[in-house]
Amino acid sequence: MRAFTYERAGDAKAAVKAAASTPGARFIAGGTNLLDLMKLEIETPAHLIDVSRLNMATIEATLDGGLRIGAATSNSTVAADPQVRARYPVLSQAIVAGGSPQLRNKASVGGNLLQRTRCAYFYDTSKPCNKRAPRTGCSALEGLNRNAAIFGATDHCIATHTSDMAVALTALGANVETLMPSGQSRTLPMLVLHRLPGETPEIETCLETGELITAVVLPPPPPGGQIYRKVRDRASYAGGLASVAVAGRQVALGMVAHKPWRASAVETALASGASPAEAIAVELEGASPLGRNDFKLPLVARLAAAAISEANGRGA
Repeated sequence: MRAFTYERAGDAKAAVKAAASTPGARFIAGGTNLLDLMKLEIETPAHLIDVSRLNMATIEATLDGGLRIGAATSNSTVAADPQVRARYPVLSQAIVAGGSPQLRNKASVGGNLLQRTRCAYFYDTSKPCNKRAPRTGCSALEGLNRNAAIFGATDHCIATHTSDMAVALTALGANVETLMPSGQSRTLPMLVLHRLPGETPEIETCLETGELITAVVLPPPPPGGQIYRKVRDRASYAGGLASVAVAGRQVALGMVAHKPWRASAVETALASGASPAEAIAVELEGASPLGRNDFKLPLVARLAAAAISEANGRGA
């Protein structure tokens, strides 16, 4: 690990000001992803700004009947919160499906949304990777791409986004609140926080340099049942192959694209009276598998159809 400097921010405005004015600065909260990447010298920040003790770890009801979750709240706290479990069970289920209890106890909400891909070539610094080293090439195109994206990928990057929480929040239509270096706050839909790779896969979100996620805001729960389902090679400590979050008639897929994938074609088909199996078949018409990940098509088809049917049964 390379040498770095460290400071503990006194408040959110001081944190973003320091991040904007210090070259090579990064925020750190739980550090469950960033520290691993620093040990491998994939991430090499010159300065760390600790935001873990800021006043951003509360969960409170909003005036419109939703819920506001502070970005420094631990994943375990969110998953166990009575309001989340009762009104947003898909979010609680998604969090528990990710990582291990030890990681969830430490990981923050903001950090979870910004975690980086688990693509093997991103982690292997001896191999070209456009996400890690722009314009060097994508080794996964002709390599080990069993878990590669089937939606939204390009020749520049076929990696997938791995956050379970982000998939559930996308299905719920959540918003993300941020604080910008200018001191202004803004609100972003979860749907636009993350970017598809295009020609610049190293740019993963629409956040500006120094912009800090301060909270996630959930709208009132949609009518209908909620469920999160995930498939992986083994039951513990393994990245996902595919996942689906259902919140009423709202559906999002995980581990199939560079970002959480809102299944708009599924939602339109369901609204038109299609069965769950028919609806997911429409969505998969736009998929582009690469050969080794062809299995994701029937896997996602079965997983999504079963989850939608189960959620609808619960919501009846």
